[in-house]
Amino acid sequence: MTAYNFHSSWRLRLKQIASTLSRSPFKWLLLCLVSVLVVIALLGSSSSTFNSVTSSVKNDIYTNYRKLKEQARSDYLELKSLAVGENQIKDVGVCGKERENYVPWYNVSANILAGLKDGEELDRHSELSREHQYCLIRPPKDYKIPLSWPAGRDVIWSGNVKLTKDQFLSSGSIMKRLMLLEENQIAFHSQDGMMVDDVKDYSHLIAEMIGLGSDTEFLQAGVRTVLDIGCGFGSFSAHLLSLNLMALCVAAYGSSGSHVQVALERGLPAVIGNFISKQLPFPSLSYDMVHCAQCGIIWDSKDGLFLIEIDRVLKPGGYFVLTSSTTQQQGSSTGAKKGIMSTSLEDFTKKLCWSLLEQQDETFIWQKTVDSQCYTSGKQDTIPICKGQDMQLYYQPLAHCISGTGSDRWIPIHSRSDSMNSTELKVHGVYPDNFFEDSEFWKSAVRNYWSLLSPLIFSDHPKRPGDDDPLPPYNMVRNVLDMNAHYGGLNAALLEAGKSVWVMNVVPLGVHNTLPLILDRGFAGILHNWCEPFPTYPRTYDLLHGNGLLSHLESQGCSIVEVLFEMDRILRPEGWIILSDKLGPIEKVRMVATQMRWEARVIDLQDGSDQRLLVCQKSFVRK
Repeated sequence: MTAYNFHSSWRLRLKQIASTLSRSPFKWLLLCLVSVLVVIALLGSSSSTFNSVTSSVKNDIYTNYRKLKEQARSDYLELKSLAVGENQIKDVGVCGKERENYVPWYNVSANILAGLKDGEELDRHSELSREHQYCLIRPPKDYKIPLSWPAGRDVIWSGNVKLTKDQFLSSGSIMKRLMLLEENQIAFHSQDGMMVDDVKDYSHLIAEMIGLGSDTEFLQAGVRTVLDIGCGFGSFSAHLLSLNLMALCVAAYGSSGSHVQVALERGLPAVIGNFISKQLPFPSLSYDMVHCAQCGIIWDSKDGLFLIEIDRVLKPGGYFVLTSSTTQQQGSSTGAKKGIMSTSLEDFTKKLCWSLLEQQDETFIWQKTVDSQCYTSGKQDTIPICKGQDMQLYYQPLAHCISGTGSDRWIPIHSRSDSMNSTELKVHGVYPDNFFEDSEFWKSAVRNYWSLLSPLIFSDHPKRPGDDDPLPPYNMVRNVLDMNAHYGGLNAALLEAGKSVWVMNVVPLGVHNTLPLILDRGFAGILHNWCEPFPTYPRTYDLLHGNGLLSHLESQGCSIVEVLFEMDRILRPEGWIILSDKLGPIEKVRMVATQMRWEARVIDLQDGSDQRLLVCQKSFVRK
């Protein structure tokens, strides 16, 4: 066959095909699809015609194409599930009244039925609570937006917390006596402006007992961070904050009301915590002082496990302050005023290498040793040293061993510098240049956040149900939760900018554990797995922040939908959310946010990247 006849034959064949396809558009589309697949197959089979450089580029293109295809499929399935999938969140309802103060994984009745007792029924038990109900937790009937700081520290709305007036009036210890101002408010100070129960005198007494002239010298003595166990209703913590100390309240869950809920309502750092059976979610050597005033713990029970846990979180040279009327002994050789302390408690603190500094009435103060060799000095009945590092401890069982003695962070509290220097940064495995760059970034970010939020908070906030247009500044920001805190840069920048906020810095499981660095900076922080509920009550934070959080959640296989409902639970009505992440995750969250009745705005950073800000405001849901 000649070349002319060959081409003529093919032209005739193409005309016939075109005539057929013109009468059937579907066949035409099918041919186009087949053609694309043929081209892809030819490209995929032509590796032998390219040199090594081209082959490498082709492999990258193929790999990226495959990743893009897989991501597109994943995005499609997730968007489909969000819209009509099994979660059925398209029509988000309001939870029943019984969930107004709901804290997941703290189901006391279920724990009791499971046989838990001796305080463990109040602990966190994930295996006993697996229900997921996608609904919005509404505030109590009489809930009102908290007063702006610092007024909100001293006066709260009684309808905002799950504590009756009888409970307030009947709690009469040195930390708990309160005074009702009027029918719907509770005050934490007296008529002349002094705080109740002589808290200032109590703080001054502690300072004198550790050898200081005044409690204003705590910082000079190396005391910057205090773990306040039990904490009453936060009066002692509030006073320490006024001295520029970071005091974190840790108290057990209470089904009929909690010190944690009250403290957070006052704008004070607090978190639900209990070490009846498990360690607290802090690394070793975390706090300069641990304080317990009538906190209800029998310290010399369980073969001293509770005291060992206090030793674990205390820094070298740190103080344990115990005020209790239940300790009993036949006298003491220390202190002008004789108190009573159990012999077993005195013996066990000696095993921990603690020194009893002073004793005044019912208050005892011990100091932890600065000599890490004390624990291995060969004394009889010594407590063994823990094996391995405990950097990533997360609700592990209480351990009968001493932690932290081999750590590079074994630095006496009076030997630390006021700010993180290059030597201390290297202890944490952080390069000074990276730390400085991170600090500068967050200084700029805070300026941008505040300029962004200010007009929204003070002029563009939604109208509350049943109210006339409220006058600004009803919306305020005091309690901030940084859900992926990294070095604590947001916290540092907010403080440097003079903002009246405190930040709970969360280090998620699965990332480099920077919590020791955050705590050594004098900030509040905690380890947490965001696939699980956060240990706090509903409506306890004013602002939630997450930089790179969404990408982290995807990498950990967490349900973003469940995390968003958890964020809604812990955010107060009219509170704010700022998320910074890639465009894909941001758009997914924006879709769900609108279904959850949040006002959601996506902001392009105008820097040429695919990073976006998602700024949301939670609505005031009544029904």
